[in-house]
Amino acid sequence: MQLTSLSSSNLTTDRTPSISSPLYRLARPAVKMSFMQKRGLSTLIPPKIASPNAIGSSPNAVRMQKVVSFYEKLPRGPAPEPEAKGLLGRYQKKYMGKNPSGRPLVHVIGFLIALGYAQNYYFHLRHHKNNEH
Repeated sequence: MQLTSLSSSNLTTDRTPSISSPLYRLARPAVKMSFMQKRGLSTLIPPKIASPNAIGSSPNAVRMQKVVSFYEKLPRGPAPEPEAKGLLGRYQKKYMGKNPSGRPLVHVIGFLIALGYAQNYYFHLRHHKNNEH
């Protein structure tokens, strides 16, 4: 291991690493997950709203009713299919969507043939249009 810089701030007489030292992270005690972090992870799961006794309890009735009304407003069923936008989006939806086909491969081959002929014409064939070799 090679030390890049030796300064008086990095060399301390006591054996506790300084905050700027990379060993500081190793010297710290392991931090356990706090209650707030655990609570934050548990709120990803929606509450049980179908329980009739949870809705009927008086202190939480208004709060639970708000939760129930929120979940009632959410759309049901499968998500609508996104609309294709732009030329490339419509092409992908037509040829690579639910029923994919080999047609894009044919289109690429045709495009390359047309591009090759255009290059041949520009760099070689146009010079021989009226004259023989």
